[in-house]
Amino acid sequence: MLETNLVNQFYSSHNEEERLAAKSGQIEFMTTMKYIHEYLKSGMRVLEIGAGTGRYSLALASEGYQVDAVELAERNLEVFRSKLKTDISVNLFQGNAMDLSMFADETIDCTLSLGPMYHLFQEESKRQALEEAIRVTKRGGMIFVAYCMNEATILQYCFQRGTIWEDMNKGLVSEDFHWTSNQNDAFSLIRPEEIEALTQNYPVRRVKMIASDGAARYMEDTVNAMNDETFQLYFKYHLSICERRDLIGASNHTLDILQRL
Repeated sequence: MLETNLVNQFYSSHNEEERLAAKSGQIEFMTTMKYIHEYLKSGMRVLEIGAGTGRYSLALASEGYQVDAVELAERNLEVFRSKLKTDISVNLFQGNAMDLSMFADETIDCTLSLGPMYHLFQEESKRQALEEAIRVTKRGGMIFVAYCMNEATILQYCFQRGTIWEDMNKGLVSEDFHWTSNQNDAFSLIRPEEIEALTQNYPVRRVKMIASDGAARYMEDTVNAMNDETFQLYFKYHLSICERRDLIGASNHTLDILQRL
């Protein structure tokens, strides 16, 4: 319940539409969609868990896919509903990533969990959300799970803003420079090796792990100021390096691409 309240509080004051509309926010969306499209085929059923304001669900529904969407935050649901059109069909539910009981086992071709792991702090909660995403996905189907990464926060918020000593003295940053995420934070932060450990012993295989926004947030002002031609060149560069293991952990967001066995 505490996590639910925090999510509602965060998204009632956070303009998710504005973030996604900026060029720096488009990098994450364009990259994620590029990889989703690699595995989608005509007629497939897609489930988006933590659908936010509908950016991915509406885009995929407009392409003709059968889309179900689950979102927890009431403010996001309001915005999502306002964007629905008569010619675009999305089955929209208010719900929690840890309980997808409205969906039967192995009924989804492609499951997107592009937000829930940002706000789940206990390992038990993360595992429950992962287990539900796996449960509803067909054997051979794809599961996309997004995470917020530790190093970007340490660099951008602790060092860049000059609070590192204060944060360490308060116990917010550990001796090995890991932000000690707790339920008073907006986001749960993780490292690639922790993602790998989280998914062990589940009936999935990792296809790829990618840096979905790479350096875009580090260079936010520069990226947002680019003209369209330069922005397209930057995106081409980003795609050329986003699968490099040495860069994944430094991205603000990472996308784990799994196949259900």
